[in-house]
Amino acid sequence: MNVPDIAVVKRFLLELQDNICQQLSLADGSASFTEDSWERPGGGGGRSRVLRNGSVFEQAGVNFSHVHGDAMPTSATAHRPELAGRSFEALGVSLVIHPENPYVPTSHANVRFFIAEKPGADPVWWFGGGFDLTPFYGFKEDALHWHQTAFDLCQPFGEDVYPRYKKWCDDYFYLKHRDEQRGIGGLFFDDLNTPDFDHSFRFMQAVGNGFLDAYLPIVARRKALPWGERERQFQLYRRGRYVEFNLVWDRGTLFGLQTGGRTESILMSMPPLVRWEYDYQPADDSPEAALYRDFLPVKDWL
Repeated sequence: MNVPDIAVVKRFLLELQDNICQQLSLADGSASFTEDSWERPGGGGGRSRVLRNGSVFEQAGVNFSHVHGDAMPTSATAHRPELAGRSFEALGVSLVIHPENPYVPTSHANVRFFIAEKPGADPVWWFGGGFDLTPFYGFKEDALHWHQTAFDLCQPFGEDVYPRYKKWCDDYFYLKHRDEQRGIGGLFFDDLNTPDFDHSFRFMQAVGNGFLDAYLPIVARRKALPWGERERQFQLYRRGRYVEFNLVWDRGTLFGLQTGGRTESILMSMPPLVRWEYDYQPADDSPEAALYRDFLPVKDWL
């Protein structure tokens, strides 16, 4: 089937949100998600779910949204000028997880579908999404598992898919103003509509379903490691990079704000606690220095 089926995409996304929340609650062991349903004045709405102050996750947010409107925002038409003047629908699941233990990485994932239409013209539609990992203290075993999982889910779709979307992720989650990667990457894709709807939708499902396979084993390995004030302070400092990226460079944040989405849900990606320090330099040969030296520079992990 090559006609985009918004209903089947929406059904998958709602089930994905349910499953991810259930699995994260189980992994945390003590906290559960609270849900806010919201409506967007311009059309559509969503359901935001947040888990706070768990035994593993300091804050985890898993959002579903389905918004529609008469005109695309400038963040979307900037690199797709042919979309100007079209009505649109955008639906997706987006999540960010901020663990308390500094040895457990922060992680982000999202999968989304856009369709833009105008009378007398074929619809323009595409899928996008991906997932990426932001460790504070790097472990090679974790990086290998993360990228191997990404590689494996891409394989049925072609040999070139993983290297292409890994590079796109490295290029996207890059803080130009610091000449620094946000983390160790993963997958990022956008504008996917070939060869047809079915194929593109299957890939988006593989990414959405693959996230927990990539992330939960890392959580299980690291969540019981002892940590102290030093590790906590470094974690809070590095969380500042997350804030900088989301507010300065992230297209999804911009799209949400420009389309009049719910601000609380859009900025749910922010860490609950964060700090900045002027001209911080890690001590030579420290575990903190190892993050900058061995993990943040782009490399082929496999």
